[in-house]
Amino acid sequence: MVHFYSFQLEELIKETKKLYFMNINWDYSFKSSPDKWSKSEILGHLVDSAVNNLKRFTESQFSDEPYLVTAYNQDELVKINKYQEKKFDDLLKLWCHLNKQIAFILKDISEEQLKTKINLYDFSICDLEFLIEDYITHLKHHLKQIFE
Repeated sequence: MVHFYSFQLEELIKETKKLYFMNINWDYSFKSSPDKWSKSEILGHLVDSAVNNLKRFTESQFSDEPYLVTAYNQDELVKINKYQEKKFDDLLKLWCHLNKQIAFILKDISEEQLKTKINLYDFSICDLEFLIEDYITHLKHHLKQIFE
C-alpha cells in the first residue's frame, strides 16, 4: 500500500516527461484570458504544491498530533514566482526533482505514520494517507489541464 503512492508518483513523473517531449513545441505560456493561468503557471502552481506538501509529508511524521496544515495563497505564489516568465523545461525539471523527493520519502513511510492525524486549514481532521491521496489527485487534475 505505502509503496503504491511512491510508485504512482514515479509513474506520473515518467508520463509527464513523455507528454512534454511529445508536445515540446507547444506554447506553454499562452493565456486564454488574463485571469486564467497558462500551462506554465499551472505547472508552477504544482511546484508550489510540491514544496508545501513535501514539508507537510515530512513534518507530520515528527510533530505533535494533530499536525496543523496551513493554507497558502496559490495565486500570489504563482505571481511572485513569475512562472509565466520561466521556461517550461526548467519548471518541469524542478517539479520532477521535488516529486522524486516526495516519492523517495513515501517509500519508507509506515502504515502507522499514514494514520497520523492532520488538522486541515478548515479545521477538519483527516490522516496523512488522505493528504497523500489528495495530493496525487490534485496532480492528476492539473497535469490533465496542461497536456490535454
